[in-house]
Amino acid sequence: MAASLVLLSGRSCPGLPSVLRRQKWTCGTKLLSYASEAVGRSKIEKVLIANRGEIACRVMRTAKKMGVQSVAVYSEADKNSMHVSLADEAYLIGPAASQQSYLAMGNILQAARMSAAQAIHPGYGFLSENTEFAELCKKEGIIFIGPPSSAIRDMGIKSTSKAIMSAAGVPVIEGYHGDDQSDQHLKEQAGSIGYPVMIKAVRGGGGKGMRIAPSEADFLEQLESARREARKSFNDDVMLIEKFVENPRHVEVQVFGDQHGNAVYLFERDCSVQRRHQKIIEEAPGPGISPEVRKKLGEAAVRAAKAVNYVGAGTVEFIMDPQHNFYFMEMNTRLQVEHPVTEMITGTDLVEWQLRVAAGERLPMTQDEISVQGHAFEARIYAEDPNNNFMPGAGPLLHLSTPAADLCTRIETGVRQGDEVSVHYDPMIAKLVVWAEDRPAALLKLKYCLRQYNIVGLSTNIDFLLSLSGHPAFESGDVHTNFIPQHHRDLFPPKKDLSNEVLCQAALGLILKEKAFTNEFKVQSGDPFSPFASSNGRRINVSFTRSLTLLDGERNVDMKIRYNHDGSYTIQIQDKVLNVSGELVNEEDLTYLKCSVNGTVCRPKLVIVDNTIYLFSMESSAQLGIPIPKFLSEVSTTATQGGAIAPMTGTIEKVFVKVGDKVKAGDPLMVMIAMKMEHTIRAPKSGMIKKVHFREGQQASRHAPLVELEDEETDSE
Repeated sequence: MAASLVLLSGRSCPGLPSVLRRQKWTCGTKLLSYASEAVGRSKIEKVLIANRGEIACRVMRTAKKMGVQSVAVYSEADKNSMHVSLADEAYLIGPAASQQSYLAMGNILQAARMSAAQAIHPGYGFLSENTEFAELCKKEGIIFIGPPSSAIRDMGIKSTSKAIMSAAGVPVIEGYHGDDQSDQHLKEQAGSIGYPVMIKAVRGGGGKGMRIAPSEADFLEQLESARREARKSFNDDVMLIEKFVENPRHVEVQVFGDQHGNAVYLFERDCSVQRRHQKIIEEAPGPGISPEVRKKLGEAAVRAAKAVNYVGAGTVEFIMDPQHNFYFMEMNTRLQVEHPVTEMITGTDLVEWQLRVAAGERLPMTQDEISVQGHAFEARIYAEDPNNNFMPGAGPLLHLSTPAADLCTRIETGVRQGDEVSVHYDPMIAKLVVWAEDRPAALLKLKYCLRQYNIVGLSTNIDFLLSLSGHPAFESGDVHTNFIPQHHRDLFPPKKDLSNEVLCQAALGLILKEKAFTNEFKVQSGDPFSPFASSNGRRINVSFTRSLTLLDGERNVDMKIRYNHDGSYTIQIQDKVLNVSGELVNEEDLTYLKCSVNGTVCRPKLVIVDNTIYLFSMESSAQLGIPIPKFLSEVSTTATQGGAIAPMTGTIEKVFVKVGDKVKAGDPLMVMIAMKMEHTIRAPKSGMIKKVHFREGQQASRHAPLVELEDEETDSE
């Protein structure tokens, strides 16, 4: 092969929109010319991906397309993971804890030596913005697929980056970025800026080490919390203070530079809708942004990139007020989680661009050649409980089915059915990315695909994403960072009782599953006369009519079911009588319930796992429990005095109380680190600390008692 980064010829699809038919996207032969023009190009035949999960799989797919071998690294927790199976070779780098594996620079560089990889792609997170790691790669003669270490250093320290941006003529928001880090001085600066203020770790990112102080009374508590999280995430607790713009938009611009001094922008993404300062849904281009503002944003971002001699993929993030004035916030010197929406509207493969630029080639396109076509959304699917303040979760993916992927629908993931979302890492399961000709069409497609994304085994945010994407304000493009709190009542409506029609579907699904099981038993046992081989309602102790109870949340639903001779069923729920019939249909490892309830036909997906019935349809999803008989249920004999329990598995970072302390409801008891986030455990009631079960540094399992409380005794006269 003449050049290791040359793509094989490919064919485009003439029936698709032109943005998805460009030769740069579909492996067209024009890319061959860029390789021949490269000046001082380095040879990359093998790349090590110093990351895990979705982004590792994403990089590997492009590497394979380009004929570049991929090397995976993995922790003990990830030995059976998807990114390991996709790689051409893989190396164990340490235990589950990221500090001993994915953040262990020596172990990763040793894997690069053993595999003879010429380059390392850091993905995002972990070591992607670590100056020391970039410099170590350079010393080892390994290409770091990212910007120069000087750019990482300058942009990674927010105070430095703001000074550079101000000098380059990029608008900067008011704030304090100085060396005096004493509590009192920072508090004074916050007062002079004016509340509310944002407290940020200077080396922060991903919402880590970031807190809002609404007033002076909240400042010191929020400062200390931000510092703790920053020390844990970045080993640096230096803070900056800046004015908090209320209800702003978070708009970021994708930039790209090469080693020949060229830099371009690939337009903006709107990432305003967030929880815990972390993005949850992104789109490109930004809704309602005029061509004039779009051009100003892009040109400001390119000035920012050129100010630090930027090379590779980067993102310049701006805060935008309601009048579309924008201010530099920070620059992420890596590929962003949400880069696919930019790829979808520009017809590019940014990972391919990264590999080519790292190999010394010029940018594949000039600014004039890059244009916006259509609209794209990305929805991040997380293992979390939106109804419990988006508490991260972990556990097995007992059932996982997704919409079909095509050139207008991308599913970026690093897990498969049967895999486990680990407590040790970020709880993101996947990114669902859709493209269409305009924003309304793309939003319609997003909602359609979300209804086809079905997961059983742990809580997810899919229903919340559906509620969010269907909200009238979101549909109109009226987005800002306070969107979720402002529309909380609409986004978290009270749970409604399931309809009788859905209850009948669940009962029918259970009956038909029982029937399938008994038929299978009859075949396997070879005893057709066994009482367990009958499914017609005549088994021992069962007549033509049976009673069934299902659990709809906390509500017991009692049903009387009559088995009719024609194979149909009559189901009575309170005073309602419904005629029900149907069958199970198996398609591609999925089970569907073809069902008629009082003449209305439907076809939901049916999953029954762990005494729970799940129904998924394009209208809704439903979950019903099958109560366990009391004689089979576990009985807890452990008495408790009340107190705080662990909301998830995690590590105890800080303990604020000791035995004998008196606390009030809401007082902080502990700080727990889980899913890379800091969670403050507070007293559920007032009382006296009876027992503290964990010390700092210990790991607590979900639902483990953390602190026991007893009511204070009152003196009696």
